Amino acid sequence: MAKKIKTVFMCKECGNEYPAWQGRCDYCGSWNTIVEQKIRPEKETHVSISGKQTQKTSIPIKLKEVGTDKYHRISSGIGELDRVLGGGVVLGSLVLISGEPGIGKSTLILESANNIANTEGTVLYATGEESEEQVKIRADRVCEHISDRLMIMPETNLEMIIDAAERDKPKLLIIDSIQTMYSDEVESVAGSISQVRACSAMLMQYGKSNNIPIFIVAHVTKSGELSGPKTIEHMVDCVLGFEGERDKDLRILRSKKNRFGTTDEIGAFRMGSKGMEEVPDLSGQLLENPNLREIGSVVSATYEGSRPIFFEIQALVTPANVGFARRTSVGIDSNRLNMILAVLEKKAGISLLNYDVYINVVGGVKPGSPGTDIAVALAIYSSYRERVSKKRLVAIGEVGLTGNLRSVRNADKIIMEAERIGYDAVILPDNNKNAVKSTNRGGSNSTYDTYKKSGVVVYGARNIEEAIRIFEQ
Repeated sequence: MAKKIKTVFMCKECGNEYPAWQGRCDYCGSWNTIVEQKIRPEKETHVSISGKQTQKTSIPIKLKEVGTDKYHRISSGIGELDRVLGGGVVLGSLVLISGEPGIGKSTLILESANNIANTEGTVLYATGEESEEQVKIRADRVCEHISDRLMIMPETNLEMIIDAAERDKPKLLIIDSIQTMYSDEVESVAGSISQVRACSAMLMQYGKSNNIPIFIVAHVTKSGELSGPKTIEHMVDCVLGFEGERDKDLRILRSKKNRFGTTDEIGAFRMGSKGMEEVPDLSGQLLENPNLREIGSVVSATYEGSRPIFFEIQALVTPANVGFARRTSVGIDSNRLNMILAVLEKKAGISLLNYDVYINVVGGVKPGSPGTDIAVALAIYSSYRERVSKKRLVAIGEVGLTGNLRSVRNADKIIMEAERIGYDAVILPDNNKNAVKSTNRGGSNSTYDTYKKSGVVVYGARNIEEAIRIFEQ
């Protein structure tokens, strides 16, 4: 007996379901976002992550007796993309890539599709946003030689796309984008919550059953969050986010979820005339002149995935003309900036009540780690006092509300990278001193611990006042 289509009421903002209509969503708090959706029940089958389809069973088995497959990866031909994916594309995996319009999602996917077609076999590129002529124009620009095994299919009906994939047996399937696809089994328009959820389930069923990797391109909202129901992020194996400013060349590909690798890895690209160009030395891209020392400029670093990233933080402190003083930050959370200013006033005696403060992370990078706090504080102090450090230094450390510096992770690797780039000194929290093997320790009269590691002098500061004294000497 055929199962009936289920009618539910669903919030179009967060995807939460309700048995009856109501005006306000209890989950996200939005008003007038509850809509009626019709959902067809899915088949009662189970597909394992390795692609094996089995019948559902309620009999528990011993975990140690479960067989594990060694996941085979294929290279995308783009080193930075392979890095973010954890070493390559895993067969049977679903990779979701999102980003703002014009950021370069389709360009990157098209380059990797052409590379895989040249090395592995047929690749099916299904696009619901562009015609085959538009994709060909982009391919002529970004691909040196277009592979004969790269197939294009301008179609939005997912059943027709899967039928073509089952016929051609591609090594990779690309869906651009999931918001343009629809299934005949769901009675709603393309891009709705029901359609996105149903299409994602169909793609997962096909990819796992046939052990074929699938790249899914998705839209984002005005706030930068992934558009559509949260369910799709839980279903896929890897979620990648493309970040960057459209008026700048640098693009950052960040792994937000990865079942086959680390979740904090990033890849760097530069938008060029021939498509996406890899940036293996991201620190060198962000630091145009490591030898330059200017007022209000301090270099900081953070550890992303498997490599340290160095960048410049600039501050400008000027007297406020009228009204309240401004607090403007680019790349640094504004709430964190206000906290650092309060600590500077309370613990270092620097009153900025009548001064405008502007903070900028050069290069468009948005470090999520609080380890840049001390560099922000020193940059503000440098601009306020109009002083510059005599040394080429790097400052890392989180500033607490008490004024003390809290430790950061991978400090030893950041120090090694600072030596490679050519810096003279590193200021880091005193709690991180155990991560640095001492070869030359400062005298007992020092107010802070000093270590010598290769060609870099490492200063361990306990609080923000000590860090300022180190900066001035």
